[in-house]
Amino acid sequence: MKKSLFGYLTLVIIAISMLYPFFAMINLSFVPNGEIFNQGGNLLYSPLSIENYNNVFNKIPLWKYFINSLFVAVVTTLGQVLFSSLAGYAFARLNFKFRDGLFLLILITMLVPPQVNIIPLFFLMRQLHWINTYQALIIPGLFGGFGIFMMRQYFLGLPKDLEESAKIDGCNIFQTFFKVALPLALPAIATLSIFTFVSCWNSFMWPLIVTNTESMRTLPVGLAIFKGSFREITLWGDLLACSVICTLPVLGVFLAGRKYFISDILQGGVKE
Repeated sequence: MKKSLFGYLTLVIIAISMLYPFFAMINLSFVPNGEIFNQGGNLLYSPLSIENYNNVFNKIPLWKYFINSLFVAVVTTLGQVLFSSLAGYAFARLNFKFRDGLFLLILITMLVPPQVNIIPLFFLMRQLHWINTYQALIIPGLFGGFGIFMMRQYFLGLPKDLEESAKIDGCNIFQTFFKVALPLALPAIATLSIFTFVSCWNSFMWPLIVTNTESMRTLPVGLAIFKGSFREITLWGDLLACSVICTLPVLGVFLAGRKYFISDILQGGVKE
């Protein structure tokens, strides 16, 4: 009983320590710039003001940055899930020549730091005339070793009985995949979607390199340039308002997929 109580108390303390900065960010985003450093640890500032949000939307094309980031993140996530699921299922269920060798090469790519690929990938985008286009922002993120590995491992854990029954009923390999295997893999799909969306949404270096006009900038790049426009005084209220806007889509994606995400984590921790 004492151990259980101590465990719950520890979790509560950790949760509060992690949630406090988040709620402080939200609260201070409604505090005028001149009053932020007068708050101390107070999270209940009154009266609340939307001045910082008005400043942000008036100073930079925030909606354009937001739409660009959302479009790139959603399309990249959908493509990553589709291609990773197809490749993972092929490595898990199909027997073809050099299958294990190809999968080993995919695992090796996970060991290569992404910064190593930036220069050759940039030259490739330039040769294709894709600089400052959505193709450059989206296509490099459609394929990844982590997603293929994750989906393969999940498909290996699925029982083969249902798939064999589908084949007996006349389903081909694609029908079996889309009608049987893919619906059973929803926890893994949700987990991969969350990881991919968050990674793409927070991506800064690659969008900074391949975009050179304001109309193509994503939120992280736009906000970094916005912060760099400050000269003598940093407008912390405006930056906090931007941070809140950046956080909301990621939080929404996690809340939407938390049921399957938690299910996948729990399933991965169970040993037969």
